[in-house]
Amino acid sequence: MILEVCANSYQSAINATEAGAHRIELCSELSVGGITPSFGLLKQVIQAVSIPVFVLIRPRSGDFVFSKDEFDIMRQDIQVCKQLGCDGIVSGVLCYDNTIDIERTKELVELSKPLSFTFHRAFDLVKSPTKSLEDLIEMGVNRVLSSGQELTAEKGIHLLKQLKEMSKGNITILPGCGISTNNAKLFKDFGFDEIHASASKKVFKNESIKGYGDSLQTESAIKIIKSILKNIS
Repeated sequence: MILEVCANSYQSAINATEAGAHRIELCSELSVGGITPSFGLLKQVIQAVSIPVFVLIRPRSGDFVFSKDEFDIMRQDIQVCKQLGCDGIVSGVLCYDNTIDIERTKELVELSKPLSFTFHRAFDLVKSPTKSLEDLIEMGVNRVLSSGQELTAEKGIHLLKQLKEMSKGNITILPGCGISTNNAKLFKDFGFDEIHASASKKVFKNESIKGYGDSLQTESAIKIIKSILKNIS
């Protein structure tokens, strides 16, 4: 079973590699669900690690309905990722009614080739997950990251299992959100090939000026990653 670690910093990426994770999804600002990492972070991580690096392409926090200018930024970021030698793209676009924006998402998939493409957790907002999965398969998306439209993947296990059965090997269902040492084996027992976890711990810094640097900081932890790997081996 493959463990993908959601790394929100350079140190998280290094920790994931040292602990034996199979793949990294690199992003910034996990506290808002993740946004596209900076050019400098991306370049430094790719130079430093030996495992595949997938990159989150999301220009801002909030919803997944993007303006023309925001979409142009996403396209440019994908081009940068390809130039730097990334292994995969994690992205997606929705319409205002929380259906998948077929035209724009397909454009991102095509632009990302030959890199692997993961449709991210915007999937957990769609009205019809089964129809949306069919659309993603039709587009050639490689995997979909989902919590089964619940607060955690463990709570959404039944929908995730249904989606896995529907996929018939045409797309990988990647359970993510709330996966830990305690429940990782559950997903292996249900036959999933991959899981996604931040495997993180809180990082305590010196006191900050109120409003500046006082948000929760986390870091992927070697001990937690190794513990998850042990339970799914």
